[in-house]
Amino acid sequence: MKRLSILSAAAAVVAAVVAVTAQPAAAAEPIKVGSKNFTEQYILAEMYAALLENAGFQVERKINLGGTLIAHQALTTGAIDLYPEYTGTALSAVVKGTMSTDADAVYKQVKDFYAEKFSLAWLKPTGINNGYVIVVRQETADADKLKTLSDLAKVSNKLVFGGGAEFPDRADGLPGLKRVYDAEFKEFKQFAKLGLRYDALAQKDIDVANGAATDWQINTQNLVALKDDKGLFPPYYVAPVVRQQVIDANPKLVEVLEVLGPHLDNEKMRVLNAKVEVDHEEAKDVAKEFLKQEGLLP
Repeated sequence: MKRLSILSAAAAVVAAVVAVTAQPAAAAEPIKVGSKNFTEQYILAEMYAALLENAGFQVERKINLGGTLIAHQALTTGAIDLYPEYTGTALSAVVKGTMSTDADAVYKQVKDFYAEKFSLAWLKPTGINNGYVIVVRQETADADKLKTLSDLAKVSNKLVFGGGAEFPDRADGLPGLKRVYDAEFKEFKQFAKLGLRYDALAQKDIDVANGAATDWQINTQNLVALKDDKGLFPPYYVAPVVRQQVIDANPKLVEVLEVLGPHLDNEKMRVLNAKVEVDHEEAKDVAKEFLKQEGLLP
């Protein structure tokens, strides 16, 4: 009887060990998902969190940390395990490398630097390229047959441009438009906030503005984003950046996160941003609804 009891106890211990090891390593240590401090980041981080939870991981959300350097510091110190970042932002703010319009070259430079310097892994980028974009009203595009920045340059001398305080001096701002496209505008008006710029465009106080490619206003205000046909603007593709230590402990995590990439692009992100900014839906709800629609969640 005593021998049977010992065998039974041993079997119970083995069964318990198997049960524990069958679970993701994250079950004991939650995956800490962070984000920067704007709507698009909230939505993307909630998507990462939902996918990880669906795969059996425990997740701790640390949304709305702050700007780029704050989120980066949180990642390097282990306060978070991953967050969405943009290749162009990483290159300029962290790597401090020379900007390029070659998306693959920028990604490789950022990926290699982060791996060597910080033991951080850049996973495969999504289809979101949230870089600079030049926008006009639909009626302006129709009247002047504008589809590209080359088209815009031909009529630029009769149009008023609205932009941020830095745009007249940036290499990829007005000087870049002049250098690459030979575009010179009738007048430049400065706006401190992006929203004011879009308001001025809607009210016809300006004819052209610079924004970001996933700005929700592009869709809701019937604007046209002109194609950067000569490659002035650097790429800002978004991807999950993850602590290598966390990947080593949870290899499945990579596959779980990378499944999202092909389902995202600028057009879809504009719609999702509008759901939060305009319709006042919660980022968590918007993220889960999208994942279900795309067949990534049950």
